[in-house]
Amino acid sequence: MASAAQRRIKSISYAKYGYYFILPFFVVYFFFQLWPLINTFILAFQENISSGTEVNYVGFDNFKVLLFGSDRRPERMAHESFMTALGNTFILWIGNFIPQIILSLSLAVWFTDAKLKIPGKGFFKIVMYLPNIITAASVSVLFLQLCGQSTDAPGAVNSILQSIGALDKGEVIEFVEGTWESRGTVMFIQTWMWFGNTMIMLMSGIMGINPSLFEAASIDGANGGQVFRKITLPLLSPIMAYTLVTSMIGGLQMFDIPYLYHKDPNKVNEDLETVAVYIYQLFHPSNGGKVQYGYSGAASVLLFLITLALGLIAFYMTRDKDEIAKKKQRKAAAKQFKLEQSKKMGGLSI
Repeated sequence: MASAAQRRIKSISYAKYGYYFILPFFVVYFFFQLWPLINTFILAFQENISSGTEVNYVGFDNFKVLLFGSDRRPERMAHESFMTALGNTFILWIGNFIPQIILSLSLAVWFTDAKLKIPGKGFFKIVMYLPNIITAASVSVLFLQLCGQSTDAPGAVNSILQSIGALDKGEVIEFVEGTWESRGTVMFIQTWMWFGNTMIMLMSGIMGINPSLFEAASIDGANGGQVFRKITLPLLSPIMAYTLVTSMIGGLQMFDIPYLYHKDPNKVNEDLETVAVYIYQLFHPSNGGKVQYGYSGAASVLLFLITLALGLIAFYMTRDKDEIAKKKQRKAAAKQFKLEQSKKMGGLSI
């Protein structure tokens, strides 16, 4: 039988030291992220243009203006600018997410296939992940130099296209100022930067699947397409849901590359103006404009609500239906068991 001293030793808990280690994060989060987040919601209900130290609350007027506009020209312009920015955001996000997930999933399946003996897998994984490490500002400046052109000569990309005969002499593609050309370039940049990170996450999900399932499918004569559709994709749904939600959050908050990818230093390309860029310009107007606190706060809250709604939809669509059905069956069985026990006890439940 253990002595009292041994029992005291066993009851010692070291959990408090874990809280000490994570305390700095919560302190920094409270001062630098939590309060700005709360203040954003407060600003959304205040008067649009700051009037010194006086604070006037206008309720949901800022939200109404951004979503539905008004007959007055300033409110109508704010509504049109916000809806244009929202449309640009969805176009740029969807345009880079679809090729990104297709490329990442294809490479993840390829690299994790035990039948394929691919030499240098580690090297390829590192090379594909490297763009994710480079800062977005550096990448945008790099592609601006490659795709842009000066008054004297075309840029590097246009020069290559002319040299191989894809373009006539003197003909250029407006990769920076063209509507769909600039959007396509930004979509390519986003895909190039993030597909390696997505590939690594999908690979980790595939490697977590029980190998015996693939072996059983191979013994049963299933081909690669059947294994992918019947085993890999269904069991990969949790990590796919995570990838979709994180990509959506990052895509809807896209800022760096659309904001920096333009030739005129004083004007952002209107075809690349995302909601995040729109919010930044309201809070930091150029050309001596007035700071519009109310609209910037309301636009931030609307972006948060849109992201939240789409995230809930994504989780609902990618939920494990089999697990939900099993849980319902267990609840029904437990309820039936209690009912039977109650009848045995003469209708009295314990």
